[in-house]
Amino acid sequence: MTPGARVAAAIAVVDAVRAGAPVERALTNWARGARYAGSGDRAAVRDHVFTVLRRWRSSAALGGGEDGRARLIGALRTQGLDPERLFTGEGHAPAPLFPAERAGGRAPDEADARDLPDWLWPRFRDALGAEADHAARLLRDRAPVTLRVNARRMTVAEAQAALALEGIVCAPATDVKTALHVTEGERKISSSALYRAGDVELQDASSQAAMAAVDLPAGARVLDYCAGGGGKTLALAARIEGDWTAHDAVVRRMADLPARAARAGVSVRLCDTADLPGLAPFDAVLCDVPCSGSGTWRRGPQAKWTLTPRGLADLCRVQGEILAQAARLVAPGGRLIYATCSVLPEENEEVTGQFSSDFPGWKSHGARRWPISESGDGFFCEQLEREW
Repeated sequence: MTPGARVAAAIAVVDAVRAGAPVERALTNWARGARYAGSGDRAAVRDHVFTVLRRWRSSAALGGGEDGRARLIGALRTQGLDPERLFTGEGHAPAPLFPAERAGGRAPDEADARDLPDWLWPRFRDALGAEADHAARLLRDRAPVTLRVNARRMTVAEAQAALALEGIVCAPATDVKTALHVTEGERKISSSALYRAGDVELQDASSQAAMAAVDLPAGARVLDYCAGGGGKTLALAARIEGDWTAHDAVVRRMADLPARAARAGVSVRLCDTADLPGLAPFDAVLCDVPCSGSGTWRRGPQAKWTLTPRGLADLCRVQGEILAQAARLVAPGGRLIYATCSVLPEENEEVTGQFSSDFPGWKSHGARRWPISESGDGFFCEQLEREW
């Protein structure tokens, strides 16, 4: 595909998203109908689409319209690129710019430049204070690509050297002992020998830091209650000897976990909800609950435009329910570990505060936030100890 044809494909995907399609489904549907597209083409189209989603408001302002064509024009302008060079009408490229498009568009105003919904900005500002504007602007760009080195297998320096031989250039994180930030060759990670052997895993630096801060004794029986792909279980198991159980309300989310655990040299038991009472009590239960993902919107930018006040309230209700369910599975003296990838207090301190009010006998060992930054996502974690 020519660069212009890639833009044309992205326009079609953006229009499908505007019509209500989830972005991953829209990209998959396009790829199925474009068998001629190679991996580089698919990656380029995805990059165009995600740039638009991260900059949904500012791309519309600069492009002078709301549809996919206008937003791609605006997105190219936000990157300092001249749309005229790609909108040529040649080789399946989009038609040349019309005079109105050439002259249209405007500089984004302050609200547009934040690229957040109007209703959400006051909450975001109240949560982050003086850092809110900077964090909002970071969410407009790609997230860092970070690897977690399996400390059971090798040192960070050894992993960095081995990855370099495969064309994957990394730099050690300054504040997370197990993290390597990938600066070159990120598309080679999934096929690299270290990744396939379980020596490194993709995991955000803030998520790694949060799991490194979890205080568990050796030999602990640990339940990952909302395990998903199990990345946090694997991070904990890489530094602590324990007995590991993973559960998720949607079992298929854990489909890849057995193979990943085997590669990493870890034994993880998968269980259904009905099995939990018979396996309890646990010394620790980790609840990485469903949330808005506001700390990770660089990675899933559609979510910041589909979230509504009612949707946020529903998430907070579910988070409280999950904590209450998980608390019943914790042994006396055990830990309940609450985590989100959100920066909003109503999903974090307010949820744990309400839980502590409703369920006396739990002592907080401190809540900690990791900010949205150039090196990591926004993350929250609080450890609660059962006193009886």
